Amino acid sequence: MNSIDDFKSSHSPASPFADLILENGRFYTMNAAKPWAEALAIHGSRILAVGTKEQVLPFAGSHTLRHDLKGAFCMPGLHDMHTHPDLALASRYGDDLDVAIEDPTPAQLQKAIENYAKAHPGDGWIYGHYWVRYRFREAGLEPGRKWLDSIMPNRPVALLDRMWGTMMANSLALKLAAIDKDTPDPRNGYLERDPITGEPNGLLIDGGYALIHAAMPPTKVSVLRRAYRDGVRFQSARGVTASKYVHVCEQRLQALKQLDDAGELTVRTEAAISWQDDIFPVRRRWELLSGERHYYRSAKLNASAVKFHFDGTVEPKSSFLLTPWPNESDWRGKLNLSPEHIEDMVVDMDRRGIRVIAHCTGDGASDIFLDAVAVARQKNGFSGIWHQCAHSTILHPGNLERFAKLKVIAEFSPAAWYPTPFASGARSGYGQERLKRIYDFKGVLAAGGTAVFGTDWPVASIDPWLALETMITRQNPWNDDPACFGEPITLEQALLVATKNGAQAMGLQAQTGTLEAGKAADLIVLDRDLFAQEARGYIHKTQVELTFVDGQLVHDRQGSLKHLGLEAVWTGDAPNIVAGL
Repeated sequence: MNSIDDFKSSHSPASPFADLILENGRFYTMNAAKPWAEALAIHGSRILAVGTKEQVLPFAGSHTLRHDLKGAFCMPGLHDMHTHPDLALASRYGDDLDVAIEDPTPAQLQKAIENYAKAHPGDGWIYGHYWVRYRFREAGLEPGRKWLDSIMPNRPVALLDRMWGTMMANSLALKLAAIDKDTPDPRNGYLERDPITGEPNGLLIDGGYALIHAAMPPTKVSVLRRAYRDGVRFQSARGVTASKYVHVCEQRLQALKQLDDAGELTVRTEAAISWQDDIFPVRRRWELLSGERHYYRSAKLNASAVKFHFDGTVEPKSSFLLTPWPNESDWRGKLNLSPEHIEDMVVDMDRRGIRVIAHCTGDGASDIFLDAVAVARQKNGFSGIWHQCAHSTILHPGNLERFAKLKVIAEFSPAAWYPTPFASGARSGYGQERLKRIYDFKGVLAAGGTAVFGTDWPVASIDPWLALETMITRQNPWNDDPACFGEPITLEQALLVATKNGAQAMGLQAQTGTLEAGKAADLIVLDRDLFAQEARGYIHKTQVELTFVDGQLVHDRQGSLKHLGLEAVWTGDAPNIVAGL
């Protein structure tokens, strides 16, 4: 590993020879001018040459290392543009409750709560995840404080749902958070209430549940660091070279910086600061946004982005739609900020060079976001910042071409992109007409827009190869069910989404995303040719043998480069961090 102070600048001396040549590979470069190559030379952090063996071998010097790939498939690293390792893994190291079932029944949830209480005696908080609203409907039960009180009345309980859009809290938790019928709804969320008395029923929607988190001790930096470390290790082992960790606060940035300083942040990371207390309190938000964020900046870490929820999720019907929800006369969901607030914020952040990542699950929310970006472009011109419409679950057809026109990234994050009991049970609330155009990669790409993917873990699996396969098939990868959940795209389009488009979404299009001379050596070597078989049941089984970021070997699954003296940061298979998903 290079010294942390081994930096290069304009007049740093450069050798004409490669440090490492990878030869006899099948390189899919994502460079339209030269889509395929058979060898690649790396010097320092950069690609020195890529092409035929005859074109690359002249860069071999007396100290150049050479590795025969024996025909292995190679490509640029993957870009996961929306995920939350901290939210998924903090419970492991913070000793919180993890039900560890994808969509637990109320009976399973009750058992998990009771078992946790027995294993953790006392009067402390019982906090964790997950529960699923549609399972309560199936059981004929109402989730909320009364149900929790019947199970655990003498300890504060707060549990997040699978969509991370609703928290269920018991009466004691509400009391400790000073929440009662006189507590006003926050603008960025709301409290579900008894329609007659106005008493909160224990379901806190979107930014509403930050009121509970504010009454709890913040997650320790040491816990967050271990959570991010596991996430980074998994992503590196699965070929992810760049990612966005959205919703961060001071503790989370400190944890990422510690990981970076230790040389273990092996994924290029854009950390998006929470605009409001959507999930947890951010006590130094304004200091971070006004410039303190630059303290964390390095080659791997960037905190010049802001994330928040414009609307909610499907299960509580808080996604903000252009027309009323099915079986509702006028309820269109909840816009968590006024259009005026959104417009002013987008214009201001755009002027400051801060990327806006806006959670938009409903077509009404994305409509208002694009309107705000249009105003920013009018007032500021093109700032160079591509803002990001997160999730983009339901888009109005009239907005598809606006992504290209306004230079906005359409990011699609699944829950999932293929038929599952959870997807069918939760997503059915949108209604059949809207489900036909759910996660419309195809529409955005056809209109010339830039689409990317985000796993949104822990809402869906963090494995990018599962995401890639189901982008192409929109079918269940585990069976032969012919059902299709939305419109599929081609393998070539999916790889564009996962590489070159991801680099654009990171503002790194001149640096990475394709395999070209002069760009960063961010590449992966696979155990299979992605074009060799039909995608279904094939792509999600992909193993990543080697991962390079900035020319550094960060993952070597089988130690295949150890004989050259190259030690990877991570070795072996990806850790098992997705149990229960």
